[in-house]
Amino acid sequence: LKLKLQVSAQHLQVFNMPEEKKIDPEDGQAYTYEELMAYYKGKFKKKELEQYWEDMKPVKKSKGKGKGKASEPVPKAKAKVKAKAAAAATAVAVMGTGSALSPAANGKDLVQTMKRREKDWRVGALVYQIFVDRFAPPADLASKKALYPKEGTFHEWSELPKGGQLVESVGYYSNELAFWGGDLPSLMTKMDYLKELGVDVMYLQPITECFSNHKYDTSEYKKVEPQYGTSEDFDSLVEKVHSGGMKLVLDMVFNHCGKMSPLVQEAVDNKESPKRKWFFWGDEYKFGFKTWGGAPALVELQLENKEIQKYLWEDKDSVVATWLKKGADGCRLDVASEIGLELLSKLTKAAHRHKRSSLVIGEVWAYSPNWTSAMDAVLSLHLGVLIYGLAEGTCPGPTAAQSIARMIADSSMDEILRCWIVVSNHDMPRLASRLPDLKVRMFAQALQFTWPGCPLVYYGDELGLAGSDDPHNRAPMPWDKNTDSNEMLQHTKKLAAIRKKHRALRIGNYRDLPSSKLHAFIRTTENVKDVVIVLANPTDEVVKEMVVIPVPAILGHTLFKDEINGAEERLLGSTLTMEMPPKTVRIMAMVNEDNPCGAQYKRTYGHWQSFPSVKAGY
Repeated sequence: LKLKLQVSAQHLQVFNMPEEKKIDPEDGQAYTYEELMAYYKGKFKKKELEQYWEDMKPVKKSKGKGKGKASEPVPKAKAKVKAKAAAAATAVAVMGTGSALSPAANGKDLVQTMKRREKDWRVGALVYQIFVDRFAPPADLASKKALYPKEGTFHEWSELPKGGQLVESVGYYSNELAFWGGDLPSLMTKMDYLKELGVDVMYLQPITECFSNHKYDTSEYKKVEPQYGTSEDFDSLVEKVHSGGMKLVLDMVFNHCGKMSPLVQEAVDNKESPKRKWFFWGDEYKFGFKTWGGAPALVELQLENKEIQKYLWEDKDSVVATWLKKGADGCRLDVASEIGLELLSKLTKAAHRHKRSSLVIGEVWAYSPNWTSAMDAVLSLHLGVLIYGLAEGTCPGPTAAQSIARMIADSSMDEILRCWIVVSNHDMPRLASRLPDLKVRMFAQALQFTWPGCPLVYYGDELGLAGSDDPHNRAPMPWDKNTDSNEMLQHTKKLAAIRKKHRALRIGNYRDLPSSKLHAFIRTTENVKDVVIVLANPTDEVVKEMVVIPVPAILGHTLFKDEINGAEERLLGSTLTMEMPPKTVRIMAMVNEDNPCGAQYKRTYGHWQSFPSVKAGY
């Protein structure tokens, strides 16, 4: 008993949180931070615990005379939380903080974890990236040409982008000033297409007022680009996105802004202006101020300045707060790695303060742990590179499977589930250009849709749109390829439907499976019926291999069916033997059998034929 109390006391000393009570959504009862965390501490990382507390609703004050008094939880709830704390303390004392609880407690914890993930829209979503100027042709480009720079050029929707030359009068390249005219009204005419594709999150590249076509050179942070539409058009988009069951994430550029920005112009024209402190100045810089990436039009921001932090994310009328209040559900941060961990952490906390459960995700060309602690998630270019390694034969299957498991261990399952898996975007060759062989391309996409995280589809990739580096990877959307005979499109829709059908692929845990040549892993939830086994052959030869499935809850002779081609295989002694052609993926889901093979699960939790009395973990 003394040991239990010591462990519990150590838990309570970890955090210095207020004594207020909040409602735990798992049971609807009110608890203090210390009471709740005595139970949850052994299950989640510190950042996750603090975010969970932040998202919980405080207990409402009574409306009677005098000072309001928080309502107390019923005795049963008090007893429940004491039991939670005692169970957690006992487990930690006996088995250590890194160990699981008893099977029964662990099963109940897993049920709660999966419920929490299912409520979190940021977990396991299908993300669709849109470059507004190139997504849908405008109704009348001629009528709005006055909204574009006089140096700009206009192009037919069938025309492909070309490389450009520096336009010295403005400091931009001509390809940055080439416009196709897509806008928010035209985008909204394609909502049915996105819904049919199975999109959960619409991610828009910058839509704020800028000089260029790509809009990463912000001029006015809080205004919709007039070329794209009006504030009312944005409101309409928000309504259509949300009514369609989707979320909206906006691109935000805080590492630098455009040289045409009034902020920059004021600082250049007036050396006494307070805005001077928002930028870097010196004779060592070619233009007198620091620019980013060698681009003369992109001026770096001195983000250490407190005033610019207030302007961009801290204040109630900051840039982040403004767009979240307008209806955006999150922000994607351009060049997030150069903003740095400390400032990213501050920005993320501010965003959550402005809007609970909002998403802050950053562009990070690095291994994700640490970055996923500073933000909610990253655009995982690392996972994208691993997928290409498998598809192109430079990364062995087992190595990739183990690397994912290591990454999860270095961060957490929840952090990885929120990350976007990027195989193509506006800064890299398109999927069809990198992998011109359709079979290999489908192989890569199947991995993207089954690995833990959120698959990101760059507009047009699902139609087979090709394009190498910038600006060729920013071609207008080829709507003429939106046909039932388009194999890549149908494959994308099929994979999206498989993810919708199988919750393990969206919210499930991940475990790599021992193999020699195959890339093998399993996705699991609290229900044994949800299990999905994924096997992939990244080699150029037929591979027949026995793979061990080390999950005690999966019983002998259970039938699994490939969700891609319908082939069926039975497990034998917790093994699955498959013969797989080159560059193929098998997504094996458990089959509901009305026979002894199904009936054997009657006392196993989470099967179609489980007895109602069976409890999680037993």
